[in-house]
Amino acid sequence: MASTIVEKIFSRKCQKQVSAGDVVMAPIDNAMIHDITGPLAIKKFYEMGGKQVDNPERVTMLFDHQIPADSIEAAENQVFMRKFAKEQHIHNYDIREGVCHQVTMEMGKAAPGEIVVGADSHTCMYGAGGAFATGIGSTDMGFALKFGALYFRVPETIKIMTRGRFDHRVGPKDLILAIAADIGADGATYKALEFTGEVITSMDMAGRMTCCNMAIEMGAKAGICPPDAITWDYIGKVRDITPFELSSDAGADYCESREYDAAGLAPQVAVPHNVDLGVDVTRVAGTPVDQVFIGSCTNGRYEDFRDVAEVLGNRKFSDKVRVIIIPASRQEYLKTLRAGLIERFVEAGALVEAPCCGPCMGGAFGLLAPGEVSLSTSNRNFRGRQGSTAASVYLCSPATAAASALFGEITDPREV
Repeated sequence: MASTIVEKIFSRKCQKQVSAGDVVMAPIDNAMIHDITGPLAIKKFYEMGGKQVDNPERVTMLFDHQIPADSIEAAENQVFMRKFAKEQHIHNYDIREGVCHQVTMEMGKAAPGEIVVGADSHTCMYGAGGAFATGIGSTDMGFALKFGALYFRVPETIKIMTRGRFDHRVGPKDLILAIAADIGADGATYKALEFTGEVITSMDMAGRMTCCNMAIEMGAKAGICPPDAITWDYIGKVRDITPFELSSDAGADYCESREYDAAGLAPQVAVPHNVDLGVDVTRVAGTPVDQVFIGSCTNGRYEDFRDVAEVLGNRKFSDKVRVIIIPASRQEYLKTLRAGLIERFVEAGALVEAPCCGPCMGGAFGLLAPGEVSLSTSNRNFRGRQGSTAASVYLCSPATAAASALFGEITDPREV
């Protein structure tokens, strides 16, 4: 029977042939909680009578949303989680490494063929590593902590075929914003998005993470890239694993197939207040911005900052705009630092912060006042996402963000 990669992963884990639509209890390879959702999941674990998590080695706890603690409540939540980690002998635990999704990948906690859950919607980013990864609620996470397994309805898969090559200063973020605009905010609800074709296979892991990260913005249960040499090279550096073949069969039953051509794709900008409102940058060029945020689990990697530096050159950012740059992890921060880019950004006028979520979740710092406009490389631009509900957030690529920060208004990076 021909199967999609998602059906194969569930079949391997459940040790029986499963198909899209089947409801199965599947074992979890890793469960991730962070400082916002973690306390709720832990309380649910206790409410279910939990005494000991099923397997401490399969639980990852990371602090990233409000770290260092920015309120007494945040500090109390973090004390609660520290006590839980000590009580449960959870050693996959960290308070300083950075954004949970980036750090989970760096820790090797998501690999091809695995099922990974996280109490955060952007857990789907781990699909870049060939895992079935999905975000779950606190009650489901409490169950997963206690039993090491969870019920799933195996999702149908939409095949995303890509072809062509990106033009200068166009890249993965532009592609995924264009895909989101085409599919719509709920066009892939409870589906898996399988990213295939020459654009994906030529992408580095950073680009694949960007694409899979935003699968949820179309309602998808997961995004996944079939593992190849690039995947195995990345995973092999962070854990001991033997490569194996994992891909969809010819003749696999997809619920839908869509094709996208990177050639001729313009830089994309998602306008307020939804991610699927993507337009060519030329449609909104000249829009004044008050803040530019470059970072998040979507675009906070060294490769993203390299793009920023290429656009920036020896210039300075406009005095009309606040530029906040936040690497997604300590590892990515150090890569960027050692390349001399952190110094360059600070000299250009940016505020460079320690690895964390920052303005992305609108809770710690970098908040917007009523009437202000942010241009961000993060993944969501919902009303109130980065501060006031009367502010506006536009989404874009690192190259577009850098070009816009130079002039204080949305700017086509191809013209810089």
